[in-house]
Amino acid sequence: MRIRPRSGGEPPRTSFLYPEEDSGRVAKVSVGEFIRQVKLEGITKVVWPTRQETFRTALMVLIMTGLLAVFFLATDSAFSAIVQFLLGLLAPAGA
Repeated sequence: MRIRPRSGGEPPRTSFLYPEEDSGRVAKVSVGEFIRQVKLEGITKVVWPTRQETFRTALMVLIMTGLLAVFFLATDSAFSAIVQFLLGLLAPAGA
């Protein structure tokens, strides 16, 4: 099933964008046609990354995860030292 474009070559308008033009009709598509369209979109229309792009992206994720781990370790250690220092000021001198 194919939706025909309007005159002038503009694509058909959807009712959620133009509620005043809601005709109340929904395109009926069989289950088989729906599955065929999903396969077509998933296989032919999607641009899948190459092996090199996938490797580079995974490497960047690992590097950023490591950097963030070091950053949060340093931040946590600094706050821990500050809290320990402040708690030490509250402790009695003879304890």
